[in-house]
Amino acid sequence: MSLLTRAEMPSETHKTQHLQKSLWTFSTYFAEGFPYTIIRTISSIFFRDHGMSLEALGVTSIFGLPWVLKFLWGPQVDSFGTKRQWLLSCEKLLCVMILLAAALTPLENANTFIAALFFIGSFIAATHDIAIDGFYMEALSPGEQAKYLGMRVMAYRIAMMTGTGVIVTIGTMAGWFLALTLAALIMTCLFVLHTFLLPCNERERRPMPKLSWSFIKNHSVKILAVSALILCGRLFFGQSRYGILLSNRAPAIITFGLFIGLLLLWSFRHHLHQRLKDSPDSFYGQSFLSFIDRPSIGPITGFIIMIRTGEYMLSSMYSPFIVDLGLKAHYGWISAGVGLPCSIVGAMIGGWLISRTSLKKMIWPFLLLQNLTNIAYMVLALHFSDIIAINTANPNPISAGVSLLSSIALVHGFDQFSGGLGTAVLMTFLMRICRAEFKASHYAIGTGLMSLSGLYAGVASGFLTAWLGYGLFFGISFLLSIPGMILVFFIPIQEAETDEELPGKGE
Repeated sequence: MSLLTRAEMPSETHKTQHLQKSLWTFSTYFAEGFPYTIIRTISSIFFRDHGMSLEALGVTSIFGLPWVLKFLWGPQVDSFGTKRQWLLSCEKLLCVMILLAAALTPLENANTFIAALFFIGSFIAATHDIAIDGFYMEALSPGEQAKYLGMRVMAYRIAMMTGTGVIVTIGTMAGWFLALTLAALIMTCLFVLHTFLLPCNERERRPMPKLSWSFIKNHSVKILAVSALILCGRLFFGQSRYGILLSNRAPAIITFGLFIGLLLLWSFRHHLHQRLKDSPDSFYGQSFLSFIDRPSIGPITGFIIMIRTGEYMLSSMYSPFIVDLGLKAHYGWISAGVGLPCSIVGAMIGGWLISRTSLKKMIWPFLLLQNLTNIAYMVLALHFSDIIAINTANPNPISAGVSLLSSIALVHGFDQFSGGLGTAVLMTFLMRICRAEFKASHYAIGTGLMSLSGLYAGVASGFLTAWLGYGLFFGISFLLSIPGMILVFFIPIQEAETDEELPGKGE
């Protein structure tokens, strides 16, 4: 009996460790997806429900700016403190941000104040993402990272469905104050859970207090912080009580500014590269140079930037599309009852197929399925264009028929299933191009580049939809996804190096 007990002990320990890793993987990626959904998706429904124009809704895509720029402070997350410390600190701030948004909902100018709050909160949420992704790669071996990939994608999708299903339903039916208060409570529970659950598996390279002191001494950081505050004030509160964000000139101003910024970055690329080379001891220089110092970096960068263009354009206009169909009251059950199970199945099947076959075999068909969703929405929008014309900006929309509801549910289910497949291959690709000593930095650079097209596409989406209508807009969004899919054939696909990195093998 004693021999049997001793033989069983390692198995029991392994099961306990597996359960703990599964639990914190699920909870951290739920915590990553939930604030992102509030800032990027639920806000669109809130603003459209409060009368914001399509053009202004498109401009709220600037909430995605921190996810593009997060590579700039990704090295700080690697070099100061631990990922666990960053994660918990960001979660505390996100709890406060969501609670403040709830308190602001009764105000007359709620749109303006909440837009400004979400813009600030997006920087916190993006930093939270860096910390979680870095923690995942620090706490798990490469084989375990592949093993828990399905759990990671599933948790993120469930967080999105919780936001679009539960929070939106409460917001449209019982009021947005109650909905956002519940969202703040959920984030608070996650913070408490992570305080006790997350393992302390990393030694800090430099103490966190030194980061604050380095910011205080750095004049460039002070100038940047003041400039950001001035920009935020002008954007949301300048020139009128509604700010530039809600003005008719906003999309043109922001699109022009983004375009100039991209041109300047391209013009000074050689100078920036040389500056990094001249600072070999800089953690920034090492992380950036190690990311770009690889074969086929041009096609890889183009692929990362362009591959989600169509998906970002679709997602930026999906929420107002549902509202203008007169289905905001049905949004919750469609997302939770149809989208959630389909997304879970897609994520699990995607991770399983990648591990059983290879990333190279799965990446193109999965991405094609993901982008065919845009065609499905195009057909749907053109078929129900009369209903859209009647219900747009209508406080008393006509009732949705069985045909409309069933069509939306079917297309949304396909959208979430194929989205789970696409997310699985993209996350696997990004994780495999990260080098061991710069995991958080490289993943932040990759996801930041991937969000870049979303920023431009989102700003343009409101204009295009208001000009062309939903049907033609969804068709154009599919066409813009094609260049990224073509680049799949020009990028090196790194596979798992050993069988132990593939879940289900050797177990």
